[in-house]
Amino acid sequence: MADNRRWWALVVIALAQLMVVLDMTIVNIALPSAQADLNMSDGNRQWVITAYTLAFGGLLLLGGRVSDLAGRRKTFVIGLLGFAAASALGGAATGSGMLFGARALQGVFAALLAPSALALLATTFTDPKERGKAFGVFGAIVGAGAAIGLLAGGLLTEYLDWRWCLYVNVPVALIAFAGAWVLLAPGERHPDAHLDVPGALLGSAGMLSLVYGFSEAESRSWGDALVVTLLVAGVVLLAAFGLWQTRARVPLLPMSVVKDRQRVGAFLTTLLVTVGMFGVFLFLTYYMQGVLRWSPLKTGLAYLPMTAAMIVGSTQIAARLLGKVPPRALMVPGLLLAAGGLAVIAQVGVEPAYASHVLPGMLMLGLGMSTTMMTSISLATGSVPPRDSGAASATFNTAQQVGGSIGTALLNTIAATVTARYLTAHAGPGVNPRALQAEATVHGFNVATWWAMGALLLAAAVAGVVVNAHRAPTPQTARERTPEPVDSAM
Repeated sequence: MADNRRWWALVVIALAQLMVVLDMTIVNIALPSAQADLNMSDGNRQWVITAYTLAFGGLLLLGGRVSDLAGRRKTFVIGLLGFAAASALGGAATGSGMLFGARALQGVFAALLAPSALALLATTFTDPKERGKAFGVFGAIVGAGAAIGLLAGGLLTEYLDWRWCLYVNVPVALIAFAGAWVLLAPGERHPDAHLDVPGALLGSAGMLSLVYGFSEAESRSWGDALVVTLLVAGVVLLAAFGLWQTRARVPLLPMSVVKDRQRVGAFLTTLLVTVGMFGVFLFLTYYMQGVLRWSPLKTGLAYLPMTAAMIVGSTQIAARLLGKVPPRALMVPGLLLAAGGLAVIAQVGVEPAYASHVLPGMLMLGLGMSTTMMTSISLATGSVPPRDSGAASATFNTAQQVGGSIGTALLNTIAATVTARYLTAHAGPGVNPRALQAEATVHGFNVATWWAMGALLLAAAVAGVVVNAHRAPTPQTARERTPEPVDSAM
């Protein structure tokens, strides 16, 4: 592929990935309006988020393997068109059930689209210099997607309608589809293509059970019988999946993908990073809207400096240094910087503290997170044989999704528990109930943010100990190790 054509292909791939990532958060700000419009109960409203994350996280491994077997361009464009159709259906929802179903369909097609996008990126940019730049852009998209979703959600909800948080995906997906049709070469099915059906059933059921269990823990509690059953079942099914993968003729997840030390370090780091990050985004949004009484638009705009910091960290720091220094020399300082940002944010009070705490914390978080995520993406996909790029990409996305589910459930549970205890301990005659509620809420957010910081420090320890490569691997390494012909998806 000619240089210009390859870089235009990057635009298409990044656009599709942005759509998938920001859809995890764009609906959050619109949820109160959607709940009122469709008469959703407080107990059911969580399914607007859960239906998407459940289908997405549960089917990622299957989607990644399908992209390996059927060809990446084919699964990429099918994912785009399906995502657009599901988004249109959700925007036109006349009831809560229709919206929940549309969100689940979005998750199904996102599980097909996301691994294809990352696999296309990994197999397109093999030159170390070009690869650094390409992964810098992609890392910025992955890191900033959640913040961009919050901004877009605020703009669309305030000036148009909550339904446009879903409708907006339609033109974006169609533009990406047109670009993919023109710029991406048709892929060919592998001659030995075979879908591991038992592995698909075990892996998907295990992931669905695990993600559903973590999602329900937020509203039910960790000791709830359903939550415990789902989590135990998820662990058992995934253990059975792992055992089967060692025996399957063509495994859904080749053991070579998860036996490599560098990839394991990248997957674990990504899991821990998203444990801390997803809950913090939610806390900051509630802090600005619920405590400071900011509008959805003002809240979205407040995330812009962090988005800019993420772009700088990915394209100007990590992309320039990735091929020159050991990966952990980028990951460990990045994670420590991000953890420091959370330490600053964790000290906010009920009085406005955006300039003094939130803004500097966001800037540190953005720089550190983007440097780490971009390096992790490169490690996760760098030395994988082209025929297994989809599986490796799906595993990386699964780490993100499971980490986000764990983080949202765990940190929200911590915040709610601490808030309730604070209210009980400080209630009494002469205490202003509204002021006490604000103080208790912020205290709960702060304690949970300290826990999130702990997750990032643990991620830094994992990256420092497990990731020991002198340089980030590239697909050239995989081709030297593997005699099979390269997939022609590009």
